[in-house]
Amino acid sequence: MSYLEKEKELQTMVNSGQLMDAFEKFYAEDVVLVEPTGDKFVGKDEARKHEIEFLGKVEAFHGAGITKITSNEEEATTCAEVWMEVTFKGMDAPIKLEQVAVKQWEGDHVKHERFYFNA
Repeated sequence: MSYLEKEKELQTMVNSGQLMDAFEKFYAEDVVLVEPTGDKFVGKDEARKHEIEFLGKVEAFHGAGITKITSNEEEATTCAEVWMEVTFKGMDAPIKLEQVAVKQWEGDHVKHERFYFNA
């Protein structure tokens, strides 16, 4: 399976509400996640807690999609521009979140992921 195919499968799982299943399947034990703020989450346990914390803030999920997706197969790197619409707890209206995620793969697993978005 190419890195592009892996990225597409990962995004399809996330967009269908299977974020944690995708995380468990595709992320390495020693993964590093980097937020736009520079905050780093090192290791799968710490990254998992970060993802669960985000999900805990969501009251309702209204949809998600892929705007653009690409890969550099020789460099084992993928990039996806994605969006999701959610209502956070305590908010009356949904909000559309857009981000770009750049992933460095090693074999079947993401070793490093950096997110870019405007707050």
